[in-house]
Amino acid sequence: MNQHLSGGRLVPAPNQTAGDDARLLGAKLREIASVVFSPSEAKTLRRFTSGEVARILGVTDSRIRQLSPDLLVSEPEVAPGGRRMYTLADIHALRAHLDEIDRVGRRYLPHRDADRGEHLQIIACVNFKGGSGKTTTAAHLAQSLVLRGYRVLAVDLDPQASLSTLLGVRPENEREPYRTIYDAIRYGEERCGLGAVIRPTYFTGLDLVPADLELEVFEFEAPNHMARRKANDPEPPFFVRAGLALEEVADRYDVVVIDCPPRLGYLTIAALCASTSLLITIHPQMLDVSSMRQFLTMMDELMEPVREQGGVRTHDWFRYLVTRFEPQDTPQTEVVAMLRGLFGERVLTKAMLQSAAVSNSGLRGQTVYETPLRRDEVTGSTYRRALDALDAVNSEIETLIARAWGRV
Repeated sequence: MNQHLSGGRLVPAPNQTAGDDARLLGAKLREIASVVFSPSEAKTLRRFTSGEVARILGVTDSRIRQLSPDLLVSEPEVAPGGRRMYTLADIHALRAHLDEIDRVGRRYLPHRDADRGEHLQIIACVNFKGGSGKTTTAAHLAQSLVLRGYRVLAVDLDPQASLSTLLGVRPENEREPYRTIYDAIRYGEERCGLGAVIRPTYFTGLDLVPADLELEVFEFEAPNHMARRKANDPEPPFFVRAGLALEEVADRYDVVVIDCPPRLGYLTIAALCASTSLLITIHPQMLDVSSMRQFLTMMDELMEPVREQGGVRTHDWFRYLVTRFEPQDTPQTEVVAMLRGLFGERVLTKAMLQSAAVSNSGLRGQTVYETPLRRDEVTGSTYRRALDALDAVNSEIETLIARAWGRV
């Protein structure tokens, strides 16, 4: 009997209460999803105005309207006022056309050239303190790079699956078992290739390797295998498994963005070993800075034995990104100044701002890039300020990618 007496009355045991609460919460999440997303529960992406398309492609609005409708891949949709609305697939088609007719080297399609030694960029977003904006950063970075013409793969390495949920894969709504990153890095004969795990998302051009709670099993398998591993063991050690999986699909992408779990466990170490670049998110509060110091210390200590086994590659770049920054908050400004004084250029010049636009988008399970402006929630200036801040951060990261490829 899973109950006990308290003051003469029966009280459910904690595990029973947790199970009941999980069911209640699951039902509520499905109810919310039916309102926020389409009736099919599949997340969809809005269309873009010609002005937005011009901004994304870096041309004038009139230039977009001059292009032939025959270039588009979707059925026409016209907004009030006679303006055409474009899908993201349309934007990709227009970008390809502009690149084809380009005569001045604008490079509308910035795909990497493997023959010139431009290697796959694998960016790990890490921090072991929750609330640093790690998943929000990963999602906005991945989508921004797609809008800029790159082929992008997002990898959710967090068992909480927050990135998967944000990108349209909600474990609580999956009616059938589905493959996750765990299936591509697990031990044993049941492991499958990463190609079998990759899913296209509603954000055309962005693919996803999802996660779910089963990924926690890797945190137990990895140390058990290392404890009994012998020199001739055909199973690769835990710290190279993610990298080997990504090598299988490297020719399909320019950039991989990995959302790591908020702790320094075996999954995060595997991501650090697979990555070519590190992006550490930091909220500018002293408690968060103190936590980051512990994270950096632990990372250095835990990675040392991996280095000795040749499992750590030289990173192209290592940067700190200030997140949820409020420029008018004097203590935060002082913390940022301290970080810049200590780490110099390793702190990105631009910061992710604390913004109502980001918060309102998050409440609907969306990013700022995919959220249409709703004037009843945030003003146009608030939305544009958030969009400009995101673009500035992601442009800085794009420059780091270009530099790693020898383009800058």
